[in-house]
This record gives sequence, structure tokens and C-alpha cells, in this order.
Amino acid sequence: MRTKTLKKNRINVVTLGCSKNVYDSEVLMGQLRANDKEVVHEEDGNIVVINTCGFIANAKEESVNTILDFVRQKEEGRVEKVFVTGCLSERYKPDLEKEIPDVDAYFGTTDLPNLLKALGADYKHELLGERLTTTPKNYAYLKIAEGCDRPCSFCAIPLMRGKHRSTPIESLVNEATTLAAKGVKELILIAQDLTYYGLDLYKKRNLAELLRALAGVDGIEWIRLHYAFPTGFPMDVLDVMREEPKICNYIDIPLQHISDRILKSMRRGTTQEKTTRLLREFREAVPGMAIRTTLIVGYPGETESDFETLKAWVKEMRFERLGCFTYSHEENTHAYALEDDVPEEVKQQRANEIMELQAQISWELNQEKIGKNFRCIIDRKEGNYFVGRTEFDSPDVDNEVLIDASKYFLRVGDFAQIQITEASDFDLYGIPVEK
Repeated sequence: MRTKTLKKNRINVVTLGCSKNVYDSEVLMGQLRANDKEVVHEEDGNIVVINTCGFIANAKEESVNTILDFVRQKEEGRVEKVFVTGCLSERYKPDLEKEIPDVDAYFGTTDLPNLLKALGADYKHELLGERLTTTPKNYAYLKIAEGCDRPCSFCAIPLMRGKHRSTPIESLVNEATTLAAKGVKELILIAQDLTYYGLDLYKKRNLAELLRALAGVDGIEWIRLHYAFPTGFPMDVLDVMREEPKICNYIDIPLQHISDRILKSMRRGTTQEKTTRLLREFREAVPGMAIRTTLIVGYPGETESDFETLKAWVKEMRFERLGCFTYSHEENTHAYALEDDVPEEVKQQRANEIMELQAQISWELNQEKIGKNFRCIIDRKEGNYFVGRTEFDSPDVDNEVLIDASKYFLRVGDFAQIQITEASDFDLYGIPVEK
């Protein structure tokens, strides 16, 4: 029986997965708002749109469980309609329609106009770059390209997102200007691969030119780079990072592995020697930059010797930031033809070993920050602390700076000069100081 408390035609957008999905949800919400629809993000609504992730097994499981949960709510009369969009439905639409038929409709990653139609809205071309941001007011993601042309053996993203397509510089500058007018101070540049930017539009890697253009936007104070591919990295980006104060001395460059044998099987187009040289060039060109990377352990055929090579290299490189995933065997990828021969418990043990190593490295690097002052952006107040970040830290994945809110007052969304007084593995503690 339908409950009387149901809020009529309120659309709840639920986002799963990565920052690129966050961006897509924000675009959808912007379009719905422009069509005079009441739209909320992960709050109660009688119509639900689930933006799914289909990247690896855990993400797929979370997406399926979320769909089943809302289908159950639909059966109970707590919601009226459930729509599913994003990567999971792009990749598995026929299977999902068969297995979970109670969803009202499934849409892929490029189906926005059709999804809007199903929600009683029209796609408005003039809203290009307009969106309803769901992040704290001081930062926003800026997606500079869609899709990927890289041939990595383990990755299903090209199956879900298609070929690489860059967004023109002028469109991105307009979008950044709009965000700055709303109080956004930090842009986090995202794409499947930032370094490929411009090859399709300008016939050259044009990330450096884009960065200079975005640095010219008034109100934007930090620009952060996420997801750069190591092979063919455009070195002029480092010149811009060094010369332009708005570009954070930070880069997220997923390297995945370092054993030459595994890199070759992964089709990464690089070697241990080339990768190590590239990272040394980074640190030489931009002294003090923070390098974040992600690694995969348990890839098919990864031996104890390959893993020991990886561990030794992590110790040697001392990454400022590092995440580690266990390999997920994804159908229709190049690696799916290989035998997934590393047992799950061995994969997990290897991931734990890498993260323990990294925790020690992070602790040591953080101890060096004690007594130093850093310009921090204050993201939020949580419990008894104001929570901020330095330019070397990205939201949700990196270190945070905690300031005692019972002793000091800071404004959320503002920058503050903070002196670090204590440090643990992944948290810094500090006090505000005069500039």
C-alpha cells in the first residue's frame, strides 16, 4: 500500500563509483533543475535515479545491491519509480533487464537525453557546462575529456565509456568561470587520461595550454590533476606546474605495477626503468611535488618475485600518496583470456603488505611536516574539528589537516595558514597562524 508521506515527483539521484560519475550526476541534476524538476542528491524522493559503477567486482556488487534495495522499496510503496544509468547499465543492460526487470528503465553512459525524457524533462543544449554541484562549495570536479584510447589489458572502461573525446578549451574555461562565480576555489581536473587531452581536437597533447587558460579564471586558486597516464606524458605540464602558482604541486598518476613482465602483459607501454626515470624527472622539475599512485596486486601470473620487485620499488620511490587494489577479472577485457591464478587471500595479503609499507612511508613524510606552515583549504567541520587540506592532498583519498574547533574558529570554504603540530600516518594536526 502506498504511503501518504511520499513526496510527489521529487527525484533522488544516487551516485556510486568515481568522481567522473559524480560529475555526470551533477550534469543530470543541472538539467533537471533547469526543467523545473525538484531534484536532490541521496535524500528521500519518490523517483530514484541510480548512477552506477561497473569498474571492478566490488563496485559492481555495490551497484547491484543498491538497485535491489530501491526495487524492494518500490515493492513496499516507499518509492514509485527506479531508473538506472551509468557504467554498469552501459556494460550489462541486457543481463540487468533480465535479472532485475522491476527497474522502470536502464540507460547507458551516453543516454542522458533519453533518461531526461523518461523523467519528463528535455535536454537543454544551452546548459553545456552547467551543473548542480554535490561537493563542498569550495571545490568541484572538472571533467576535461570522456572515454579512453589506451589498451590496458585489465580495464573495462573503454567498453563503458568509449573512445577518448576532449572537451574544447573555451567550453572548459566557461564552465570554470561559472563554478568560480558560485564560490568554487579549487578545480580537480578529471578524465580517464588527462595526458591524452587535445590529441583528437588539436592534433597534439594540449594539457599545458588548458592549464594556462584555466589559471586565468578569476576566483580559482587551486587546480589539481587527477589520472595522468605515464606513457607519453607531456613534459610541458611540469613547466606550467612550476611556473603557475595556481597549479597544485600534485599529480595522480596510476602506475599499476613495476615488474617489466607484468607491465608488458598489462599492455602499459612502459618499463620499470622508464617509469622510474619519469618520476625522477617529475621531482627534479617540480621540487616538493606530491605524487599519488595506485597499484594492482594479484594480476594473472604475478609471482612472489614480481611482488617482491614491486615492494622494493615502493620502498625506493617513497610515494607521498598511494592506493592499492586487488586484481578483478573482468569479462571482455584483454586479460580475461589469462588464468586468474592468484588466490583471493594471496591478493588481499599482498595489498595489505603494500599498504602497511605505505603507512610507514606516509608517517615518516608527515613527521617532516611538524613545525612547518601550510596554506590549507577548510572543507568542513566534523565533530570537534575543522577539516582542511594542503595543496598536496585531494579530497576523500589523501591526508587531512585537523584543527581543534573548541579553540579556534575557521570559516568553511576559506583558506587558512596552518602550522602542523602533530602527525600520524594519514592525519595532520595543526593550529592557525597569522599569514
